[in-house]
Amino acid sequence: MRANHRAIESYGQVKVSTGVSKANSVELIQMLFDGLIESISAAKGHILHKNQEDKGKSIARACRIVLGLQGALDFETGGDLAKNLNELYDYVTRRLLHVNAHNNLEALEEIHGLMKEIRSAWETVPALIPRAQQAGMGMN
Repeated sequence: MRANHRAIESYGQVKVSTGVSKANSVELIQMLFDGLIESISAAKGHILHKNQEDKGKSIARACRIVLGLQGALDFETGGDLAKNLNELYDYVTRRLLHVNAHNNLEALEEIHGLMKEIRSAWETVPALIPRAQQAGMGMN
């Protein structure tokens, strides 16, 4: 069973590596949100099954992704939006740590909902970028 789990993880890593090499910046952000949402869902399952070790790993992965998203913010270009997202990411990180310490499913659901909303917003971004700029980003 453990070997099967490792094989699935390896497949996931290859799939992500392949996707990353072909993705533009918008797609990379979307992939990060997908990984974040997946990690949050996994943490929920681990809490429900009382698997503390894997819950901790899933939450640690989610925290790393949030930090990556936070590090990608451009405060010069993004202005107030970047500042607001920075504050939201700080909040999400604190809530994830709270979930890890207290197995709080309500807080986890809150985070899940927030991140799904932002992920949905990123789906509209390509439509907002002019075609010429998309071509330069490899989006056509």
